[in-house]
Amino acid sequence: MESPPAEDFCSICHDDFTLPCQANCSHWFCGSCILRVWHHGSALQPCKCPICRRFITLLIPTDAAVQELQDPEASRVLENIEKYNRTFGGGPSSLTQRLRDLPFFIRRMIRELMDPQRSLPLVFRVRMVFAMILSAIYVLSPVDFVPEGVFGLVGLLDDLIILLIVFLHLATIYRSVLVYRHGGS
Repeated sequence: MESPPAEDFCSICHDDFTLPCQANCSHWFCGSCILRVWHHGSALQPCKCPICRRFITLLIPTDAAVQELQDPEASRVLENIEKYNRTFGGGPSSLTQRLRDLPFFIRRMIRELMDPQRSLPLVFRVRMVFAMILSAIYVLSPVDFVPEGVFGLVGLLDDLIILLIVFLHLATIYRSVLVYRHGGS
């Protein structure tokens, strides 16, 4: 979603959103509220989502929030969000965290690819198309590491692993695009 649901409110302050930010777990918070949660805990590690308790490694402000840079308070909050993303947005620390983040990034990536108003960098598009073509060739080719004809359902396992690796690769590339776009390193 490009903005929080219309009838929703911040689960921290229980008020309407001010400078809404979406976390990598897909939950929405006020920018200042989620930063307070982070400052309340350890500043050396990312904060956990107050709703699902997953580590928040990336905060994505809405485009409307980014346009409020004239307001000094909004500018300070967005600066702190950029600092948070630079510190913790370099990538999830474990494979399980990457697998948990995969649906979030794939949904956003597909939505951005379908939106003619948004443009992704050419390098990202080329890498994405290249990865998808190579994975399709492998999955559809008769040459497999574990052939389906010999091992049946177990033979599909290598194809599924290849597809999972491709999706993890695409999500990682898209994550770096988001971090770069929203003030990361």
